[in-house]
Amino acid sequence: MDIRRRNNVNVIGRDDAPVLVLAHGFGCDQNMWRMVVPVLAERYRVVLFDYVGSGGSDLSAWSEERYSSLNGYAADVVDVCEELDLRQAVFVGHSVSAMVGVLAAQAAPERLGALVMVTPSPCYIDDEGYRGGFSTEDIDELLDSLEANYLGWSSAMAPVIMGNPDRPELGQELTNSFCATDPDMARVFARTTFLTDSREDLKSVSTPTLVLECEQDAIAPREVGAYVHTTIPSSRLVTLDATGHCPQLSAPEATAEAILDFLESL
Repeated sequence: MDIRRRNNVNVIGRDDAPVLVLAHGFGCDQNMWRMVVPVLAERYRVVLFDYVGSGGSDLSAWSEERYSSLNGYAADVVDVCEELDLRQAVFVGHSVSAMVGVLAAQAAPERLGALVMVTPSPCYIDDEGYRGGFSTEDIDELLDSLEANYLGWSSAMAPVIMGNPDRPELGQELTNSFCATDPDMARVFARTTFLTDSREDLKSVSTPTLVLECEQDAIAPREVGAYVHTTIPSSRLVTLDATGHCPQLSAPEATAEAILDFLESL
């Protein structure tokens, strides 16, 4: 199988530099990183890809069985790393991809040497002693709405996820990204994203880790960032002066700076 074509792999930046692997979240593709890539590529080799079912990936390679678990997405990451023969790369995962990175690092520790988690959430549903931001009923309603009318759900939810109502073009971009995703594939990814509980997996993380959160985030409240940071002893928590769940678009300069500061400390 041609992994580069399957996952629409693109490599830019310095050939002789350490490697960053950038992984997008639900409903997105590698284009979501475009505001930070030029800065990162000045100093690093940057690997961009799309999960199967997203962006420019080979949709014929999609399997509901494989992508009904975060392990399927982690397998995509490991496949890309093996195809490029990456060693001790830094994995930068947005949203659900932060947890995908944890699983990929478990599966192939020689491939990934550090993690950057951008607005991560190991569990979206509130639990005793844990605030994920949503009740079980909230998530059931969200998924029912998505499955009943994916395009309508996208138009309503994308601006909420993005935040920054004073910059409607950002919410529109996320809406367009959601709407460009095959609805059946998106439904599977959504259920995998919002129903998975990865809190136990966090306890296995021993690599240097940066946790990036925003001051205000409707999807991953600050209690989540604090939980992730507390659970991973080797982590650093940085709170960006930003709003929304996608700071790589809403606050690209601050996001890139925080990532570079972390990389320079490794």
